Amino acid sequence: MAKIQDREADELMDTAWIDVIRRMDETYSDLVAYQIELEEKNADLESMRQFMESVLGAMTDILIVCDQTGVVIEVNPALSRQTGEPASTLVGKCAEAVFSAEARDGLAAMLQTIARGRKPKPAELSVIGGQEPAPFEFHGTPRLDARGRVVGAVLIGRPVGELRRAYSSLAETHEQLKAAQAQVVNSEKMASLGRLVAGVAHELNNPISFVYGNAHALERYIARLETYFDRLWSGASREELIALRKELKLDRAISRIREAVSGSLEGAERVRDIVEELRRFSADGKGKSEPFDLVQTVTTAVGWVVKGRSKEIDVSIDAPDPITALGRSGPIQQVVMNVVQNALDAMEEMETPALSVTIQRTDEGEALVRIADRGPGIAPDALQHLFEPFFTTKPVGKGTGLGLSLSYKFVEEHGGRLVAENLPEGGAAFSFRLPTVDVGEDTCRD
Repeated sequence: MAKIQDREADELMDTAWIDVIRRMDETYSDLVAYQIELEEKNADLESMRQFMESVLGAMTDILIVCDQTGVVIEVNPALSRQTGEPASTLVGKCAEAVFSAEARDGLAAMLQTIARGRKPKPAELSVIGGQEPAPFEFHGTPRLDARGRVVGAVLIGRPVGELRRAYSSLAETHEQLKAAQAQVVNSEKMASLGRLVAGVAHELNNPISFVYGNAHALERYIARLETYFDRLWSGASREELIALRKELKLDRAISRIREAVSGSLEGAERVRDIVEELRRFSADGKGKSEPFDLVQTVTTAVGWVVKGRSKEIDVSIDAPDPITALGRSGPIQQVVMNVVQNALDAMEEMETPALSVTIQRTDEGEALVRIADRGPGIAPDALQHLFEPFFTTKPVGKGTGLGLSLSYKFVEEHGGRLVAENLPEGGAAFSFRLPTVDVGEDTCRD
């Protein structure tokens, strides 16, 4: 019996030792796993540290990390390069030590705002170093702990010289863009003028011919008067002068001299008006808005384009009342000319091209201008791209693709919108609205 009990005790002891050894193996395995995991995390931390150091070293902006008292606890190499002091020397100093005396009040205000948990406004502060302090634009933000409490500040400064160079480059680029845009507008305007030479020449031909004819008549009348006065100064008798006066028909000539002068003045005034319209059209479109006769502006523009065409065109203009619009007549004239030019180009193959122009007032205190043609209309895929720069459906060399895009811009500058549509009965229509003023109304606006 005793032997049985001793054997059972030995078996229990063996089982216990086996269990202890197994647990020791498990513990050792866990320790090895923990060791591997710790080494991996250390490698990750070292990699992260190296990454952060490379990032901080590559920064051209200054980085300063402070505690709540304003003591520097971390900087980047950019600050060391600026001040000429190593990071080990800068850490532990008060942040104000790296700033010029004039910048310290601004720094103190930034740190006070950050201490209250708020982000301060950017400030231009000078950092010591080199021959003289250099200006930097500083941005600050609170540094928080795991519980969200403010434990310090992070300051980042960018050299103001870089910003100023960037702003200067941006301003220069903007000016170049504006100059290029003005050149494009002027080029399109000159192209329009070139296409309208025939129409303008026709407009000028009538009054100039009128002046020319009256000038010849005045020359004949003056010759008669010279003949009469020569005989008068040579001592001719009263009877001779009366007979000569009847022979030269001086009474009729004198009455017609005033008519010839009046006609010449009328023709000259018409030439002056045409030149003034051309001057307004060729103006650069700048300046304040002024009242102008919209009906006359549209009618003149339509006439110039239509009279420049060799084919007869059926044109109807419905504008029953004078309408005074507010804006700049030159750009609006170019809009009308561009639209009419495109309409006539679209109807070039038609035997009886027709154009309908309507100008009317609206209940909203605006003027509606609508130009419709009997052409083939606008293709659906082209309709949505009409006002894009350089888009054109004309063959190469026939169009620049700028006319309608500039027209859209001009109308938009006047507070309106140029709209294109296909008509149910065929053809296309362009329309736009302009603000109007009543005659005698105070039109002094900015």
